[in-house]
Amino acid sequence: MNIDSIENGFVIDHITAGKAMKLYDLLGLSDCSCSVAIIKNVASKKQGLKDIMKINANIPINLDVIGYVDPGSTVNIIRDGVIVDKKTIEMPEKLTNVIKCKNPRCITSVEQEIEHMFKLTDKKNKIYRCIYCETKAN
Repeated sequence: MNIDSIENGFVIDHITAGKAMKLYDLLGLSDCSCSVAIIKNVASKKQGLKDIMKINANIPINLDVIGYVDPGSTVNIIRDGVIVDKKTIEMPEKLTNVIKCKNPRCITSVEQEIEHMFKLTDKKNKIYRCIYCETKAN
């Protein structure tokens, strides 16, 4: 398998095996015209298996999405073919417009302009709840 290095963009590494596609969807990468490589089930000494995602574009990336899907993953920022920064991602305390409330009685279901906001209520169990109706996020 040959996947080229990238000149400018991001490498999201140490993604829990099987979670790269969820990240791809929530980051909205299908709407991007850039090259994206997803490598699934790569051997890892730390994790056993992991996923890796390479994004060959200098586009804004929502780190809260990554922290929601897979805290502990890392983001390498690449400029001119060199890693210029490396970030270990943690769970955000608040999510805004990352996921939607599933409660049909929630005000976000009726008022279209209201932002979908969730707060971290249980870090150990990775539980987020809607700030309006307290419904647990899936």
